[in-house]
Amino acid sequence: MHDLPGHILTISFIESLKNADRWLFRKINEDWTSPFFDVVFPLWREAITWMPLYIFLLVLVLLNFGFKICPWIIGFIVTVSLTDQISSHVFKTLVQRPRPCHDPYLVDNIRLLLEYCSNSFSFTSSHATNHFGMAFFIYFTMKKYFGKWIYAFFFWAFTISYGQVYIGIHYPLDVTGGALLGTAIGWMTAYIFNARFGLPPLRSNQKPAVQL
Repeated sequence: MHDLPGHILTISFIESLKNADRWLFRKINEDWTSPFFDVVFPLWREAITWMPLYIFLLVLVLLNFGFKICPWIIGFIVTVSLTDQISSHVFKTLVQRPRPCHDPYLVDNIRLLLEYCSNSFSFTSSHATNHFGMAFFIYFTMKKYFGKWIYAFFFWAFTISYGQVYIGIHYPLDVTGGALLGTAIGWMTAYIFNARFGLPPLRSNQKPAVQL
């Protein structure tokens, strides 16, 4: 085994990783299921479901900080833009991994809970990248104000990412890679924001207008 050329060992490792990824995908997509989640997860990934959370967040920071919070809002928007562009136009273009709904090893057994299967590539999951990027940007910039509730953003990001596998449009490694990429981008934009701007004081130096 140790005498095999390095590239053969690399190919063998990649194939083993793909097989493990398919196995876990089938567990999540076919075995670990329920009628309740069959209804929830297709809706959970849609903007109409998660957009109200971020609108509420925008209203919340404006109530507490006023318009001096605008640099933070811009940083948040930049984070979303970077996660989407880097995931969709860099990683997917470079890796070019077909989605599981186009995988000949899975196509006959997959439970596709959407009415379509996108022709775009699979790695990384842009949903996972976007939501983990936003979660980490919020965490690294706002954690002292949200307290323990800050972790709800990670739970939110995790459930949306898990749902991408559950409904049959991403592999587990797609969402894992997306989560790691989003984490890196969220940390970077938060670091730049904290170093260059930082949060303004609360309005009138009072307690937050809305308690979390």
